[in-house]
Amino acid sequence: MSESDKSVSESESYDLAFRVLHKSRLVRELWARALGDQYPAEVDPFSSCCWWLLGQVVAGLRLKPDDTLLDLGCGRGGPGLWLARALSARLVGVDLSPVAIELAGARSPRFLAEGRASFRVGEFDSTGLAAGSAQGAVSIDALPFAPDRAAALREVHRLLTPGGRLVFTAAQNRAVVPGTPDSWDHLLDDAGFDLEARMPNAFHHEHWRRLYGLWREHADDLRAELGEMVANGLLTEAAGADRLDEQDALLFVARRRDG
Repeated sequence: MSESDKSVSESESYDLAFRVLHKSRLVRELWARALGDQYPAEVDPFSSCCWWLLGQVVAGLRLKPDDTLLDLGCGRGGPGLWLARALSARLVGVDLSPVAIELAGARSPRFLAEGRASFRVGEFDSTGLAAGSAQGAVSIDALPFAPDRAAALREVHRLLTPGGRLVFTAAQNRAVVPGTPDSWDHLLDDAGFDLEARMPNAFHHEHWRRLYGLWREHADDLRAELGEMVANGLLTEAAGADRLDEQDALLFVARRRDG
């Protein structure tokens, strides 16, 4: 399979998942049960996004009214739209999936006035956006999936104005020492960022363990509602719940160096 064929197949896989999950009452119900009073219903997340995380991202970005926020791996747009409204910012969302982009655009009027948000299909390392077009960037549970993390961070550096901040969630294997070549700290430094904060992503493991348990408990119902392919993808992920013990769930805040 060529690289282009692989990319198309990955995009189509995400398209199917977004289309099916977006329509699912059961998936939302289980997500809400897993997150409990941390569940931001209006955001409608299919990620680790919770009230605590939204507050930390707002504090980390430090945007001014009418600044532009870039949401990398925006999915259906919920976290980015909520953040842009909270910060009185403009929003540009980028995602690999055309279906996700379509869904995000349809949700936009619930959060922002016309012309305050735009969404486009793009890659982590090739967004097609102009240099210096954003004052802040966010990526929730998405940036670690970039095929080339170093190239993705260089692209964010290109897109941010000097002093602009990137706030993102990522898992890091506990065997990786901060500052060594495989660490996010090192990748950020190489890409031209100063690390301002590196903190535990509170609630992450707790929420995902509960969610995985609920998926397994409702396996037959998920297959009936989502179809075999999408449901089996969730159940395969849930079967690897023990891998959470090997990783630290982290939240990073990094500032683009002025030079």
